[in-house]
Amino acid sequence: MNRKGQALVEYILIIALVSVLAIALVNYFGGYLKDAITKTSCSMLGQEYVSGSKPGEGACK
Repeated sequence: MNRKGQALVEYILIIALVSVLAIALVNYFGGYLKDAITKTSCSMLGQEYVSGSKPGEGACK
């Protein structure tokens, strides 16, 4: 019995699930990651980091 097609479908479902989880995590934590990068760049430029009202809205002043 040939089950190669069934295995391929299972791999595609696993990849789709991992992709959806990765996208959800980036959407959820993306603002925090952007703030961390902005804080680092502010300190490198010698500027002060000012946080925004939401995650991801911080800026250098």
